[in-house]
Amino acid sequence: MLSDRSRPVIEATLPVVADNIEEIATRFYAHLFGEHPGLFDGVFNRGNQAEKTQQMALAGSVAVFASSLLKVPEQLPEHLLSRIAHKHASLGITPAQYDVVHDNLFWAIVDVLGDAVTPEVAAAWDEVYWLMAYALINQERGLYSARGVRPETVWREWEVAEKVQETPDVVTFRMRKVDDRLVKSSLPGQYVTVQVPMPDGIRQPRQYSLTRADDGEHRQFSVKRVHGGGKPDGEVSNHLCDRVQVGDRLTMSVPFGDVVLDDSGRPVVFASAGIGITPMAGMLSHLAGAGSRLPVTLLHADADEESFALRDQVLGDLRTLSGGKAHVWFERGTGSTLPTGVHEGVMDLDAVDLPEGAVYYLCGPLPFMKAVRSALVERGVAARDIQYEVFGPDLWQADLATEESPGAAERTGRHAAAVG
Repeated sequence: MLSDRSRPVIEATLPVVADNIEEIATRFYAHLFGEHPGLFDGVFNRGNQAEKTQQMALAGSVAVFASSLLKVPEQLPEHLLSRIAHKHASLGITPAQYDVVHDNLFWAIVDVLGDAVTPEVAAAWDEVYWLMAYALINQERGLYSARGVRPETVWREWEVAEKVQETPDVVTFRMRKVDDRLVKSSLPGQYVTVQVPMPDGIRQPRQYSLTRADDGEHRQFSVKRVHGGGKPDGEVSNHLCDRVQVGDRLTMSVPFGDVVLDDSGRPVVFASAGIGITPMAGMLSHLAGAGSRLPVTLLHADADEESFALRDQVLGDLRTLSGGKAHVWFERGTGSTLPTGVHEGVMDLDAVDLPEGAVYYLCGPLPFMKAVRSALVERGVAARDIQYEVFGPDLWQADLATEESPGAAERTGRHAAAVG
């Protein structure tokens, strides 16, 4: 809990910090990489840095955390912390790195706010930082322990056993272990971080959802080629799709991720768009392997049948489930050979019957998830029954939207995600 001494200081200064937090975050990262350029090697995604999504995510996470300390002092924002902790664990973040972040972040705060950062203000925000940092360190310690690893041993090499061209822009990699270490099963819905050595020698990390249940020897993930659309193309996705071949080796983390399949026995509804099908494929694979008898509904939107990645796998798994059904929307019309309900246009929840008491999983572009979530809430689905996965920094944090103070939410645009 925030101390009585710091609380009024944070209340008084949160508006000005929130108004300047994105500039603080931008200068923080510039200073951090100037002082520690090695952090780009295997830890930070330089694509997110160039797009400034990581800066926005850091800005939001700090503002939301501070707002939560004021509004709900007896309870930390566990959803926010859990999402960050899983991302950090998948990168092998260590407690010592929080000291590095602290020093560079507070340099940036002073650089932006100047004389407004009195010793009293600095001490109060220092307390906020370490409350957040120690909460994350403790969660990450538990995540490492549960996986039987340390930060430096989250990594191991895997060999590309198969490379499958799913669509013109999506490639599936089926990886095979190359050592005798035990492969602990992933939870359905989790992801791995893949460290990819780039031509300039820098290893770039990317998280990819596991798209098939583990068998003890293999892991599978799918990669969508990122086209720049006037900006540089995605360096890692294009490298993987074009250059990595069967027999090559990649370094992958053990699985992490806080969006996992509910095991309470309730009906399940998956709603995805585009490459958002990947975590759904992993969860469906687990359900099919377990012979689940749950009512399972897949709702998927895509440009057309050719663009629907993993379609044979997910529809095949769905057909093995006695309670499985699917609805698919194609923007370019209903011409399709798929053995399922196909609709034209964008996803319309009014066109389908949804099971009572279901849990929902969303993944896809942010506007898609916002629209689907709003439609579900309007139909009476409780917010706690809707989970979502975001690829890259989480700039939404929908589950926190009703907990933030209105002013903080407006200033930060409801941004929140990993500190690293």
